[in-house]
Amino acid sequence: MAPDAMREAARSLSDARPVSYWLDDPGKPVARPALTGDERCDLLVVGGGYSGLWTALIAKERDPGRDVVLIEGDEAGWAASGRNGGFCAASLTHGLANGLERWPDEIGKLEALGARNLDAIEETVARHSIDCEFERTGEIDVATQPHQLDELREWHARTEELGLGGFEFLDRERMRGEVDSPTFLGGLLDRRGVAMLHPAKLVWGLKEVCLGLGVRIFEHTPGLALVRSGAGTAVRTPYGRVFARDVALGTNIFPSLVKRVRPYTVPVYDYALMTEPLTADQLASVGWRNRQGLGDSANQFHYFRLSADNRILWGGYDAVYPYGGRLDSALDQRPETFLKLAGQFFACFPQLSGVRFSHAWGGAIDTCSRFSAFFGTAHRGRVAYAAGFTGLGVGATRFGAEVMLDLLSGRGTERTALAMVRSKPMPFPPEPFAWAGIELTKRSLARADSQGGHRNLWLRTMDRLGLGFDS
Repeated sequence: MAPDAMREAARSLSDARPVSYWLDDPGKPVARPALTGDERCDLLVVGGGYSGLWTALIAKERDPGRDVVLIEGDEAGWAASGRNGGFCAASLTHGLANGLERWPDEIGKLEALGARNLDAIEETVARHSIDCEFERTGEIDVATQPHQLDELREWHARTEELGLGGFEFLDRERMRGEVDSPTFLGGLLDRRGVAMLHPAKLVWGLKEVCLGLGVRIFEHTPGLALVRSGAGTAVRTPYGRVFARDVALGTNIFPSLVKRVRPYTVPVYDYALMTEPLTADQLASVGWRNRQGLGDSANQFHYFRLSADNRILWGGYDAVYPYGGRLDSALDQRPETFLKLAGQFFACFPQLSGVRFSHAWGGAIDTCSRFSAFFGTAHRGRVAYAAGFTGLGVGATRFGAEVMLDLLSGRGTERTALAMVRSKPMPFPPEPFAWAGIELTKRSLARADSQGGHRNLWLRTMDRLGLGFDS
């Protein structure tokens, strides 16, 4: 970065608050009391993010008489569910390309289930009047290098051949007519497959709906251990135990209470900035009248979107894996990444020179080697889990909730019959091999971005094995 650009980037961050913009809200609800003493229930849900809240809500919808308890180690939505970009995608497979590569024989069903899942989220938000700023605006995958434009054009043709409609190729002129940046060479528009929303308000809304349906929620109540208890299971917490017939684990990046699941995920720290609200003139200089979410097509990619009050969220690029996979709140703030992101923002939108960032934050997400969620049961089928959403959990966690409840019921469904649901990703190796492999992959991906997309021997080998690393 040139010295002048470095200074501009640094100045833009001088007042940024070190907290997620979404969680920095005076309307944030008061936490529920912690569990003290023992409780009994039909279903215990562990985790108060999207995965757990959707599980509790759907469980009550399926059987209003079911006694459901949810415990959360901190406050609902404080982690990934309140720190993400607010892209709510229909895809259950971390994008159509990843799904087609891994499950070509059932991609049509996976796409249909994903579309139904997003429709169900929209319907739930409307039916319960959840004020989460839901906008079904779609998303554009943007090319910023010539080889990316060729890849998008080829991919659009492939979707047409497969009869997977809904995508529209945009040349440079049409792309810049949607959102204007001198770096944009074209794009691929998905008109209906993605919605934008306020992620924390979705969490808080789901929490209120669950409470209204009779779910008993205890916050500041971490689940410490799973133990058998008669025909059911008990979860130990700091001040008591919860005895349950069934348990659903929605803990995602946090160490699973089923220890054999832990090698399948690693934490990746992702970072984002939020600008101050744009003026009318600033917004006009960018265009963006249709308010789509955007993501560029690089391996080290950015994602960006407008908030309801016309701020720009700008995130991604760096994906930081801590050695040993240890979670560390100190990594939530990474000034070198924020400076890099700010410089890249002004390179993308030079017409916004002088805009300042109001918030800068980071946090861990769970990634797995196939990029999309995996599922399973433990403790004689009385415990179910879903994990590994790899950054696309805003929408897919609802599907994961349905799968966990299906598995606990013991009855086969169209979801449990899927190869995606019945299979597991490759686990990550122990240290130091995990760190070495991830670092080599990251450097290889960066090199591919700078060399016209050319993938070296390491990446080609990983491709053949169906392995990867992503945020």
